[in-house]
Amino acid sequence: MKKQIAVSCLVLLSGAGLSAADESSEDLIADNLTVYGVRLDQAETEVGSSITIITADDIKATGVDYVLDAVAMAPGVTINQNGAYGGSASVRIRGATSEQTLVIIDGVVANDPTSPGGGFNFARLDPANIERIEVLKGPQSTLWGSDAIGGVINIITKRPATGLGGNAFAQAGSYGTQRGGASISGADERFDFRLAVSRHSTDGISKADEINGNTEDDSYEATTVSANGGVNIGDARLQAKVLWTDAESEFDSFIFGAQGNVGDGDELSATEELSSNLTLQLPLFGGKLDNQFLLGFADIDRANFNAGAPTFASEGDRLTYRYQGVLSINDEQRLAFGVEREDSESNGEDTSIDGLFALYELQALESLTVTAGVRRDDHERFGAETTGRLTLAYNPSDQLTLRASWGEGFKAPTLFQTTFFCCGATAPNTDLKAESSDAFDIGITYRSADAKGQVGLTYFDQDTTNLITYASGGYENIARASSSGFELDSSYYITEWLEASMNYAFIDAEDGDGETLTRVPKHSGDVALSFNPEAKLSGTLMIRYNGEEQDRNGVVAEWVRVDLSGRYALTDTVELYARVENLFDDHYQQIIGYGAPGLSGYVGARLSF
Repeated sequence: MKKQIAVSCLVLLSGAGLSAADESSEDLIADNLTVYGVRLDQAETEVGSSITIITADDIKATGVDYVLDAVAMAPGVTINQNGAYGGSASVRIRGATSEQTLVIIDGVVANDPTSPGGGFNFARLDPANIERIEVLKGPQSTLWGSDAIGGVINIITKRPATGLGGNAFAQAGSYGTQRGGASISGADERFDFRLAVSRHSTDGISKADEINGNTEDDSYEATTVSANGGVNIGDARLQAKVLWTDAESEFDSFIFGAQGNVGDGDELSATEELSSNLTLQLPLFGGKLDNQFLLGFADIDRANFNAGAPTFASEGDRLTYRYQGVLSINDEQRLAFGVEREDSESNGEDTSIDGLFALYELQALESLTVTAGVRRDDHERFGAETTGRLTLAYNPSDQLTLRASWGEGFKAPTLFQTTFFCCGATAPNTDLKAESSDAFDIGITYRSADAKGQVGLTYFDQDTTNLITYASGGYENIARASSSGFELDSSYYITEWLEASMNYAFIDAEDGDGETLTRVPKHSGDVALSFNPEAKLSGTLMIRYNGEEQDRNGVVAEWVRVDLSGRYALTDTVELYARVENLFDDHYQQIIGYGAPGLSGYVGARLSF
C-alpha cells in the first residue's frame, strides 16, 4: 500500500512540475530579512554571527511534516532520531550535544527541565504554525544565557494576517498517515488574533529496525493548538501567545544483545507540552527607547507505559520574567540591555537563575556593523558565570558580506544532575561546575552581479570544557571536547524557473582523548533542484547526505535519501500538493538498531479563504 501511494504521488508530481520558488530570483537574493534572535533585530547582512533562516515558505516548498526535517536543512546541523514518527529526536550544531542547543519558542526557553541533560525533543513539533526558524550557530550565552553552548534555535510562530481569513489542509499517505489542520486570523489597526489547530496520526513503522525481524508497527498521534492575540493601545502593544501539544508515541523495548539493544515491545510515551508568553511593548521618548516586558511559562508532563502499566512519570516547568530595553542613541549607535529571571521546577526540585545583559551596536561605517556584549548569570545552585560576545559584519559592496564572531557559552548543571546519585554514592555532587565553551567563526558571502546566485563559506572553531558526565554513581566535570570545520552554502538560478542549491558541512569533532565524538558525521549536506515552469506549478527535488557516524554501539553507515515534493494551484484558493520520501527505497539508520521509512508518499489539499 505504501508503494502504491508513493507511485501515485510520483504521477501527480510529474504532471505538476517542480519548484520551491514563488518569488523571482532578484526578490530572493535582495531580500534582507530581519534577524530577531540576536536581541537587536538586525538586518541579516548586519549580523556578524553565522546564521541560517528557514521561513514558512521554505517549509511549505519542501512539504516536510516535522520541524526536525526543516532544521536539518541548515548547514552544520545534524539530527538523530530513534525511530521515525515520534521517536526521540535530537539536534546537534557543529558537533555540540543536543543538550547544548538552546531552543526558544516565541521568546520562551522550551528545553525540557525534567530530562537528565535538559535538551529539547524535536519529535513532536509540527511546522504548520511556524513562521520562521533562526539557527544561530556557536556559543550564544551572552544573548540567551544557559545551555547556548552549541547554538540557539529561535522558533517564531505565525502571526495574524491583515483582515479576516484563514486556511485548512488535509493529507493522507503511507503507513496509514493522516494529517490536517485549520487556522483563522484577523487584524485591524487595534486588535489582532490567530487560532490554529493541527492533528497528525500514523500507524508508523517499527522503531526497532524491521530488517532485524521487528514487525510490530509503532504508532504516533499528536494534536497541536496555537493561539495568539494582541491589542494596540496608542504606541504600546500587549500580546499573548500559546503553543500546546498533546502527543502519544509507541516505542520499542530494551533487549540486550539485539542490534542497538532494541527490539519489539509494547511501550508507550505520552507527552503534554505548553509554551506561552505575555508581552508588553512600550516605546518611550518618541520611539528612541523601546521597552519590552515578558512573562513566559513553559511546562512539560511526560509518562511512559509498558503494556498499559505506568513505568515512568515526570513533570517540570519553567517561569521566565524578562525586561529588555533598546535605546537608539543616534543613527550609528544602539544599546540593548535587560534583566531576566528564570525559575525551573522538576519533579519537586526547583532552582533559579538571574541574568543581566548588555549589547552595544555601532555602525562604525555605513557598511560596517560592530556588536559587543556581556552578560552575568547567577545560578542558585552552582554560582555565577560571565560571558562575552563580539561580532563584525562588513559589506564593502552589494555583492559581498564579510562576517566574524567570537563568543562564550555555558550550560548550568540540570536539576537531575545536581540531585541524582546511586550505585554506592552517598550524595549528589554539590561541586558541579557549569560546562563552558568559547568559539570563533569567520565567513564570507558573495552575491552575483546579475542577482541570480550567491555562495557562502564559513570556518569555525570551538572548545568546550568541564563537560558533565555520569561516573561512579553521580555526575562529574571530567570531559572536554573540541570541534572545527567549515560550512558551504550556495544557490543559483540556472533559468528564471530553475534554481539549484547546495549546502555542505565538514565537522571534525573530538573528545579530550582525541576520539571522534558520537553521532557527529564529518560530512553532511544536501542538494536541491527547484522548478517553477508555470505560475501554478512548483516543487523541489532534494538529495540529503549524512556521512558515517560513530555510535555507542558501533558505526552508523553513511546514507543518502532522495525526496520529491510538488504543488499545483488549482484555483486562487485551492492548492494540491504531494510528496515522495526515500524515492529509491534505500535502507538506512540514524541510530544503530532503529529503522527509517522506506519509499513512501503523501498527497493533500490546502484551502485558503
